[in-house]
Formats: sequence, structure tokens, C-alpha cells
Amino acid sequence: MSRVAGVSVAILSWNGRGHLEQCLPALAEQTDPGVPWEVLVLDNGSSDGTAGWVREHHPWVRVVESRVNLGFCAGNQRLVEEASHEAVAFLNNDTRAETSWLAALVDTLSAACYDVAAVSGLIVDWEGERLDFGRGVMTFDGHGFQLGFRRPLEEAARRAEIPTAGEELLFACGGNMLIRRDSFLRAGGFDEDYFAYLEDVDLGWRLWLGGERVIFTPEARVRHRSSATSDLLGLHNRGFLFERNAFLTVYKNYEDDLWRRMMPAVLLTFGSRTQTLLVHANPGGEALAVDPYAGHIADTGGSLSMAEPAVSDPEPDRGPGVGAHLRYLGRDLWTKWRRFGTGEMARRGVRKLGRHLSGPPAGGTPIALGDERTVAQLRAQNYLLGHLESAAKKRRRVQARRQRSDREIFERFPLYLVPTYPGDEELFRSPGFEAWLPEDVPLLRRRLEEVMLWGEDR
Repeated sequence: MSRVAGVSVAILSWNGRGHLEQCLPALAEQTDPGVPWEVLVLDNGSSDGTAGWVREHHPWVRVVESRVNLGFCAGNQRLVEEASHEAVAFLNNDTRAETSWLAALVDTLSAACYDVAAVSGLIVDWEGERLDFGRGVMTFDGHGFQLGFRRPLEEAARRAEIPTAGEELLFACGGNMLIRRDSFLRAGGFDEDYFAYLEDVDLGWRLWLGGERVIFTPEARVRHRSSATSDLLGLHNRGFLFERNAFLTVYKNYEDDLWRRMMPAVLLTFGSRTQTLLVHANPGGEALAVDPYAGHIADTGGSLSMAEPAVSDPEPDRGPGVGAHLRYLGRDLWTKWRRFGTGEMARRGVRKLGRHLSGPPAGGTPIALGDERTVAQLRAQNYLLGHLESAAKKRRRVQARRQRSDREIFERFPLYLVPTYPGDEELFRSPGFEAWLPEDVPLLRRRLEEVMLWGEDR
């Protein structure tokens, strides 16, 4: 055992004074956890007078201020730096902790073995009737789910979606967890590049591969106004964070051999989701599904193909290599330049580009990128392509700390395969996709409604 000597409760607030009006009084009523403790609130670039209100109404709270919104990850990193004690309890500002919350976290971590870095508590809805977070699961491509989210508590308990006391978890929820400060810092803390979302999944994986563990206590219970703060970001801005952060999570954390074998399925999934949205969610997007050699050009016969996009066989191309195509292109451009000159070449190029951007020449409508989900997906792709070097450096640091194999981790916590986006069901059923999944990796296939309540049930 390694007893906790003191706790700093870290609360991030961005324009959340209304939430703090219920969060902070609940903390003031906590039963004595048996150790010194403090509460820190980071006013994360708010414009609602949070800092002054906290100082006036809750002078026992230590206020830290930032002129700008640092995001969840960097904001909490700042609070960890300011913390006075050797353990940090992360708590969302839109929660109301039960009176035994902090004592339960402290008692559980103090009684745990030395290799337990963090304890996760139970999160329920504001009425205390439905599950918010008990057990988190991770998909093969880095997305996270709150298993049983919004399910009635009794039903969630029957389905083992609420862990038992002391049960191991892959990750603790960043909105209700206690972690040893040294463990947090050694693992790299929350990745500040994430801004928000999936940072707790990423941290949990890094704790486990570094030889530490995460456990659960149902007694550390808080009520939560789900998405009350994150809704301020906007749905589609969150979509960008989900896609970008999921990819960064698997890119950094999969061990070398497994990443090489898992990467084709991860990339195929990301590409399929982007393509499906481009084709089906944007005016004129069906033009992107045109096969130009199915009667569209060069008198090839047949009719113009506007079929549903299908997942192609991922076998490598056996035709001429890329080098041969580039050499041909270079000779063609050189010939045209000598024939037309620089000015005429430029004019022809602009006209050709305009024709391509306006859609197919055979009476098709122009393609208009108007769907915000598509934009979010493309922004995530653009970010990832522009930050490969920094992500690779982080990957090297993560892998240098590895003391536990992914095989051992995923035997405890199998990866999930859950159709979530448009086109996922067709992709995940296709033999071409199946061919890229490593056969030796435990993988649980579930429908979305089996993982969490959705639609009308919410």
C-alpha cells in the first residue's frame, strides 16, 4: 500500500459560473477524507466573471486564472503544476459530488497496491437515475465509449456496465478521478495537443504500458450535467477533436509490431468515413463516385456509373509503379511547355482546374462542400498530415517507457469494433476490411445500441 498524504481537487471552468454555483457548495460539504486537501479552480479565459465570483463567495477556493481558453488538457496541466499535494482529483465543473466522494477516492487509492496510479469514480446523470460513466472501452482505432451510457442504473449494474469495487479499468474518466501526481507527470499527463476529448483514454493506455494500473470505486459518486460545457464548442468542432485525437491515440500508443499490422485498418476506416461523408452529405458529392472509364470518357461504352462507393480490395497495385507515372508526366509537361510557352500553359492550367472544380462535364451539378461533419473530418486529416513529425516524437517517448505489452493490456481490456459513422456497417462487413484486421488481437464486435443508449432512448 501507498497512502495518500494530501489531495488537490482540480476544476476547470470556461464560462461555467452557473455550474460552479452547485459544484463548489457540494465540495464544501465533503466528509473529512483524513488528509489535507484543497480546491483549485482554473478560470479558463471566461467572460462571465467566474474568478471574481469564486473569490467573493468561496474564499476557501484557490483561483488560478488564464487570459485565454487553454482547453481541458492544457488547463488541467496548469492546475497540476499549481497543486500543493501529491495526489490530484480531477472533477468536472458541471458535477455535484456526493458527500463521501473525496473520502472514497482517498481511501481506495491509499489501500491499493503501489502500482495503482489512479482511481476512477462513478458518474451518474443529474437526477441520479442513469449511468454516465462506469466502465470505458476503446475501439481499435482509438475512439472511446462510456459503456452503458444513459442506461438506467439497475439495468447497467445487471449488465456489468458498472464495475465492482477495486476492478481494473483501461482508463479513468477525466471528469472524476484521483491520480498520483508523480504518475501523471511521468506518463506525460494529458496531451496538450488534444485540447479536449479522449485525453483520458490516451493517458490510461500510457499508464498501463508504463507498468501501472487503474482501478474503480463505486462509492466516489458524482452527478453530471452531461455535455453541459462541451456543447459550447459546437457539435462539429467536437467531431474534429474526436477524429484527430483518436488517431493520435493509436499512433502514439500501439507497440511497434502491432501498429504496423493495425495501421491499414485504421487508415481504411478513416478514409471510408471521409469519403462517405463527401459523397452523401454534400450537394453534387455523388460526382466523386463516378468511374470515368465506365462510359464517361474515351468511348468506353456502357453508362455513367454513379454507384454507391464500395470498399475496394486492398491488394497492392500490380501495374506500373509510381516512378514510371511521374516520369511520363514530366515528359508530357516538358513537351507542352516547349509547344505553348509559360503564359499559355498557365491559362490552360487554370481553365482545366476550373472544369474539375465545377464537377463532371456530363451535366453534373457542381460539388459544394457544405456539410460540417465533412469539414470536420477533412480538418482532422489536414491536422494529422501537418503534424506527423511532432506525433512521431511523442510516439518515441511513449514507447521508450513501455514495460507492459499491448497483448497483456488487450487480454484484460479487449478492443471494440462498433459501427458508428455512415458507411461503417458496410465497411466492417466487407472481406477487404476483414483482411486487414490482425487475427491475434481480441476484438469485440458490438452494435452502437449495445454499447450505449441512442436516439429516442436517451
